[in-house]
Amino acid sequence: MQLRYKFTLILITLILSVKAQSVEKDVLFFVDNDPVYISEFLRVYNKNLDLVQDESQKDVDEYLTLFTNYKLKLKEARALGLHNKSTYKRELLNYRKQLAKSFMTDTKVTEAMVEEAYERISYEVKANHILVKVEENASPEDTLVAYNSILKFRNRALNEGFETVRKEVHNGKSVFGEELGYFSGFRMVYKFENAAFNTGVDEISKPFRTRFGYHIVHVLDKRKSRGERTVAHIMIVEKKGDSLAEKPKVRIQDIYKKINQGEDFEALAKQFSDDQSSASKGGLLKSFSGGQLGSQEFEDVAFGLNNIDDVSEPFQTKYGWHIVKLIGKKPIPTYEAIRPELEEKVKRDDRSKLIDEALYKSLKTKYGIDDKQPALDYFESILSEDYFKRTWRLPNGFTEDKPLVKIGEKQFLYKDFGNYLFEAQRRRGQKGSFKSIVLKKYEEFLHSNLVTYQEDNLENDNEEFAHIVNEYRDGLLLFDLMETTIWNVAKTDSVGIQDFYKTHKNKYVLPQRIDAVVASSSKQKVLKKVAKLLEKNMALDQIKTLVNSNDKVEVIFTSGIMDANHQALPKSFQFKKGISKVYKHNEAFVIVQTKEVLPKTPQTLEEAKGIVINDYQAFKEESWLKDLGNKYKIQINQDALNSIKTQIKK
Repeated sequence: MQLRYKFTLILITLILSVKAQSVEKDVLFFVDNDPVYISEFLRVYNKNLDLVQDESQKDVDEYLTLFTNYKLKLKEARALGLHNKSTYKRELLNYRKQLAKSFMTDTKVTEAMVEEAYERISYEVKANHILVKVEENASPEDTLVAYNSILKFRNRALNEGFETVRKEVHNGKSVFGEELGYFSGFRMVYKFENAAFNTGVDEISKPFRTRFGYHIVHVLDKRKSRGERTVAHIMIVEKKGDSLAEKPKVRIQDIYKKINQGEDFEALAKQFSDDQSSASKGGLLKSFSGGQLGSQEFEDVAFGLNNIDDVSEPFQTKYGWHIVKLIGKKPIPTYEAIRPELEEKVKRDDRSKLIDEALYKSLKTKYGIDDKQPALDYFESILSEDYFKRTWRLPNGFTEDKPLVKIGEKQFLYKDFGNYLFEAQRRRGQKGSFKSIVLKKYEEFLHSNLVTYQEDNLENDNEEFAHIVNEYRDGLLLFDLMETTIWNVAKTDSVGIQDFYKTHKNKYVLPQRIDAVVASSSKQKVLKKVAKLLEKNMALDQIKTLVNSNDKVEVIFTSGIMDANHQALPKSFQFKKGISKVYKHNEAFVIVQTKEVLPKTPQTLEEAKGIVINDYQAFKEESWLKDLGNKYKIQINQDALNSIKTQIKK
């Protein structure tokens, strides 16, 4: 017996030893005694590989340094108890609930809704409508009055003409008769969109209800979507407070004349456009489709250009004066290309209600929930008229501990639904028979608990969901830590900021600048004439009068304080007083009259405060990380690291 006992003990020891070695091989490093596994490092490294801009972060050793610093910070955050803060827990819970929605949709129903949405955005409908307003929770009497009104308007519209009735009944309060213009998918609430797209051209829809009230829609036209436009523009805005600045309308007309004279649009945009985000790119804007911009005037002009390289006449929007050049036209993207974007829109739209219904149905199937619920008869029998007065109570002798429905491992009792009924009576709009009220409230109760149970157990069902939640949990914790330990402290540490500024004062200097006038022309000969006039200190308006004519703009001036990176200055320009030679710049010729050279100027702490605080925060963080490295010991498993490097090279 003793020999058998010894043999068993040796065997158990060997098994535990092998298991320990296996676990140790899976560990990349320890933060004190907390293990960090190879699998986590590889997953995060591979996930972020294509996102990092700094090539050094793609190096395994460099990335490991970032990762160990990350884990040090998380260790400190938990040591400070930041994971126990109520605000942290609340935000994490809200995010988790929001994320869970994307993992709990019925894929077949979602796909059908996305396909329908693609069909809708491929067309545009032009329509007008009449709306009779009525609240969503209006009484049956008010609802009937609104319905009868819209029905009467429809009958009149069929006989008298929609436009005649629309203009007559509109009062801007209870009845609205509006022109809607063209619209595509997602521009209206889903029920309205359905009615518009399912009604034929020149037809009037049957009455339908949205959350705003009852509508009828008159469809005037349907056409293929105009797709996307890519344009470049030159924008001139009014310089408020600058009395010497040229009027935007005059300046844009001068630029337009230069375009008609054959000068390059992109070069002129680089020289003169006040839209700094696009000027350096020759005025190029991101592609857009109808309804995407905040200016209908701009869209109408852009979509009105038919041929590539067509240029509009100057026009005004609320942003300023523009000239637009058509760069590209693109039809609606393919379904596969736009599908992910459409799916996100569908989930945020009224369409989501249909997706929710499909989810409830699938969860009932998953957890074996029968549609029939015999217990509802009992709950119907205990309701009274007090429910409508919001004074109803569960009766004496209420059967509270009887099983009602089981979802997974969780058993719900009569008392759970009874309490739900009691709380629900406080809501407004409790109308209908006891039977219909109990059925509706039970569906709400069941659906809510089905979703909650699935959400609570989603990390066990879905590995990807678990990873994303963990990443957000750590990221949120890290944000709280940095805010309390570095960012807020650095902002309020006035003495530390002042000392840091004094130590690094040479870093905070305004560059050399000039007070100058830049003359630009497509003709070198013209600039030689302008240079002579500038030498005589002639006013710019006078020079323009002499050089330009009503039909032809030969020169445009730009003046002000400029540094070496100003768009009007050639890269090779040397800062010195006087009138420069003629430079070739942005496909035009320029001369520069430098009135004064402003030397490099040290910035005061107040002038450079934003940059100083950022630098001070980085300095504090670097020092703090060194302290954390001393506080929590990092032990790297070199064999595991070598194994990772081998895997990545393959």
